[in-house]
Amino acid sequence: MSSVNLVVMVVGLLVLAQQSFQMSLRNPVAETNNCKIDFTRLGLVLTSDTNEQALQDSGLFTPDAETPYVDIAGRRFHIGTLNARYIVYVKIGGNSIPYSWNYSFGSAGALIYKKSSAGDVSVPLAIAFTGAWNWKKFGSEEGKLIFGEFNYPENGENLLASVDYDTIKLFSKGQSPQDVFWLPSTTSWYSVATKVLQDLELSQCYDGVCLPSKPKIVFGTKGSSSDSYIKNKAYGDFLHKAFNVSTADQESAAVAWTSLSNEKPFIVIRGASNVAGAASPGSQASYLASYNAFLAAAKFIESIPTPRLACE
Repeated sequence: MSSVNLVVMVVGLLVLAQQSFQMSLRNPVAETNNCKIDFTRLGLVLTSDTNEQALQDSGLFTPDAETPYVDIAGRRFHIGTLNARYIVYVKIGGNSIPYSWNYSFGSAGALIYKKSSAGDVSVPLAIAFTGAWNWKKFGSEEGKLIFGEFNYPENGENLLASVDYDTIKLFSKGQSPQDVFWLPSTTSWYSVATKVLQDLELSQCYDGVCLPSKPKIVFGTKGSSSDSYIKNKAYGDFLHKAFNVSTADQESAAVAWTSLSNEKPFIVIRGASNVAGAASPGSQASYLASYNAFLAAAKFIESIPTPRLACE
């Protein structure tokens, strides 16, 4: 059995650097003359059936002829190539990313029309986990989110009081734990993405239904991530005003946290499936969000260095 080096990405999208990973499967690269290819295998974490459909529909994934998949801990890991790059992908079947993985691909909700529309792909500079709240006692010092400001039809006092947004602990090898709020994308990888994805053509139509405008890739934004999916316009407006975030999802912060804890580079790429407070754009637009995010992921994968030959 061979040792496989693994790169893990979130589609969404997170991309991680090389990490050693022992797997019970043969290296699909031939070993001859006492030489073997020590290659980087990219791991894709998919969070929904729509994500998997987008990958399969692209025609870019080819299952490995000898070992198309392995079952580990109740999950099926699909093995093959994507644009001639060795990958493993797994569908987690839920909204939470397991912390032993570092890349996922899928969709997100856009919080404001000006920054992103359904079908667009966002490449944020940083991700914040906005699901950690310190709920303030009624009558105490007000926190950042004041519920009374959202009373309807008029603002006023509210027994829910307010909340402050907590930081999270970031643990890294050889360093003291840090309290952090923002989880920044790796600068060098972000710089590469702005170059290789700048002119990428995204899909505007699917199954006879077209988006009202041509989708685009949006750079320079920030993202919100928590265990609650946001469709409420008032709360989306608050997050944008308070933290200048433009998208919201349920996976990116977990993957970013894992990446930084293990000192691995990462980048986030998210397809916007809807806009908070707006009417649902329909299943076709949701699919296009996943498909366009996948197109961006596949294009970015091409920029990862090629495998090296190691001889024994």
